Amino acid sequence: MNLDQARFFMVEQQIRPWDVLDPRILDLFLDIPRHNFVLEGQQELAYSDIELPIGHDQAMMAPKIEGKMLQALDIDEEDTVLEIGTGSGYLTALMASLAKTVTTVELYEDIQETAKARLEAFGNVEYAQGDASENWDDGKQYDVIILTGSIAKVPQAYKDKLNLGGRLGVISGHSPAMSAEAITRLSEQEWEVESLFETDLAPLTNTNNKTGFTL
Repeated sequence: MNLDQARFFMVEQQIRPWDVLDPRILDLFLDIPRHNFVLEGQQELAYSDIELPIGHDQAMMAPKIEGKMLQALDIDEEDTVLEIGTGSGYLTALMASLAKTVTTVELYEDIQETAKARLEAFGNVEYAQGDASENWDDGKQYDVIILTGSIAKVPQAYKDKLNLGGRLGVISGHSPAMSAEAITRLSEQEWEVESLFETDLAPLTNTNNKTGFTL
């Protein structure tokens, strides 16, 4: 299988038809090999329009979902990003190529360790481990926050962690009809919600034992 050709077809047949037209985003999907971020034996499926398992009942988002969310969040080189759910590290790599820094939080240590090895070339990624399903209380504000699993209701804590003008990317609601949204902070007490598309995504894992986090 020609993986370079498969990557080109992913962009032209999956991502671009979803009205992802920002050349920066399209170029990223062409430049960063997705097959380097999948489990052994999945390389030939890396560019398919499906969610791929990564362990612990977690999965990579389909490429077109990632592309649509990235375009809506409009990350630039001065932005600080908080990613809830490191997962495979692929979305982390895409955002690290656009942003000043990316702080990525993962519940499962083994998943994050695998992602770290894949992300060695990126010097602007910081890692943290713990349960961030409702909040990540690190005392920082961010320009962009993205939750890589679905949630029933958008946590107010993440809206409050945005800088003014900051954007929050979430997929919320209940299966099978969930809504992907980009939420922009307009003022201390005002946010604008842009509905992007409907989809169905596995939820963020919620743990009963929240014992804090390690940086």
